[in-house]
Amino acid sequence: MGLYRSMRAVTGASGSGAIDWSAVAEATKAATGPGSLDIDDAEREGYATDVRDARDRVRDVSGIDFDLPESVEIVNRHHWVDNNVETFERVMAPLEEHAGMFPSAARKINSGTMTIALSFLARNVLGQYDPLLLAEGVGADEHALYFVHPNIQRVADTLDADNDRFRRWIAFHEVTHAAEFGAAPWLPDHLETRMEHAVDRLAEGDVDRETLGELDTTMTAVEGYAELLMDRAFDDEYEDLRAELERRRQGRGPIQTLIRRVLGLSMKRRQYERGKDFFDAVADAQSIEFAGKVWEQPENLPSDDEIETPGLWLQRMADQG
Repeated sequence: MGLYRSMRAVTGASGSGAIDWSAVAEATKAATGPGSLDIDDAEREGYATDVRDARDRVRDVSGIDFDLPESVEIVNRHHWVDNNVETFERVMAPLEEHAGMFPSAARKINSGTMTIALSFLARNVLGQYDPLLLAEGVGADEHALYFVHPNIQRVADTLDADNDRFRRWIAFHEVTHAAEFGAAPWLPDHLETRMEHAVDRLAEGDVDRETLGELDTTMTAVEGYAELLMDRAFDDEYEDLRAELERRRQGRGPIQTLIRRVLGLSMKRRQYERGKDFFDAVADAQSIEFAGKVWEQPENLPSDDEIETPGLWLQRMADQG
């Protein structure tokens, strides 16, 4: 029944844009069970405690003082879909504005493709730190922190891990991203301007490889620094969970592997690995605090060559004094 409702929503996609976002939201939720949010007060407090503890530990290890979102949202899959449909629509709006009217068949195909992508993500995302990029009327310091409780519980059960312990590990990972954006108040604007430029060029029929390369390099730094903090602040206690998750990644079936590749998640994995190697080298040569110089100003971001050869970045920072 859910699949039928999902297909009916996609085939009924309407409007003048490239994607009918209302149809995407309806179809995604029809194809994806919401999952249970039946949690008691103790577990809700557990999430809040994990986030506060993560903030304090990351502050101690990194030397960075940063704020967290005022509220931590514990959501089911349908809540996550609603939040992220808004995000996708916001990011892709410039492309749709340039594109003009879309034929009905193309709109249905685009809406169906986005439904498949969001359905997969809704079933797999565990936590999300959202700096609310491209949100109209939202300040650069506004952000949100979500935990998709049904997914966290499902993966913990799959790994035969203690639920509280696994939840705490996920909380630490998301808080490391909050630390980065707290250390670099310029980072949301930096990402926004490049995203907007790349989308505008794409709408004109041109792929701006230079700007896309800059975005990839910046996100490699974002993911790599988070991995550094996770390792140095927390992962000595949780190496077994990391190892088990890695085995799980390697054991994915061909269909799941294909979907992840289409969605660019294999590229995200590469960003983790390259970024982690870069920051490990910097921290080992200097310190974790020195690695945090990346976030002092946009000019301190490593280039692609510097990520491959961290000594180049270390030398550039030394030359700056």
